[in-house]
Amino acid sequence: MVTPINTYGRNSLRRRSLHEEVADCVRTMIIEGELKEGQRINEPELCQRLDISRTPLREALKVLHSEGMVTIEPNRGAWVATITPEEIREHFEIISSLERRAAELTAGKATDKDLTRLRQLQEKLERHYQARDRHEYFEVNQHIHRLIIELAGNETLTQLHHQLMNRVSRGRYLAIGVQHRWEESVDEHRALLGALLARDGEQAGRVLAEHVMHTGETLAKELEDKKRVG
Repeated sequence: MVTPINTYGRNSLRRRSLHEEVADCVRTMIIEGELKEGQRINEPELCQRLDISRTPLREALKVLHSEGMVTIEPNRGAWVATITPEEIREHFEIISSLERRAAELTAGKATDKDLTRLRQLQEKLERHYQARDRHEYFEVNQHIHRLIIELAGNETLTQLHHQLMNRVSRGRYLAIGVQHRWEESVDEHRALLGALLARDGEQAGRVLAEHVMHTGETLAKELEDKKRVG
């Protein structure tokens, strides 16, 4: 269910512009499949659901367009962007390399407090997996990946990763809907945490790189299968 924007996130310590909040909301709708790939975005309907005017929605759509999640055609409107198996493989190859390096750096730089945070997140991840709560699992999963990137302490790496992750987040959410992949993902996260706790940067980098590539390949195959059936 979509929360009207005028009651969404108003207690945040950082005042955010309305169009940023709208972009967050629409991004989630795309990631979770409420707005489907190739679907035209019905602006009047979305404005009504979110209790906003057209202006912040259109500003939000521009943000999502810059992230590659939305396609805008002048005088025609906006559509949820499509992504091909080839693009998925290319994107995940780069993300895999970035996250490998981030894990290597984090293993050496993380404080004991940082590692405790990662352990606690892993515990939450496993609870959501056991409960089959896909939405909460995905949120914690995203948090773990972002935290490892943040702890690496490399701003250029962080910016590149953020740009690419916005483009493939919808695919990552779809991938955990494949049961065998969801199970594998939990095991891989467990192995990653073990390597980080041991401060074994080489092992942590390898595990995380393989984890990312497994997700990318799962998604690419799913898209290829859907294309063949279609």
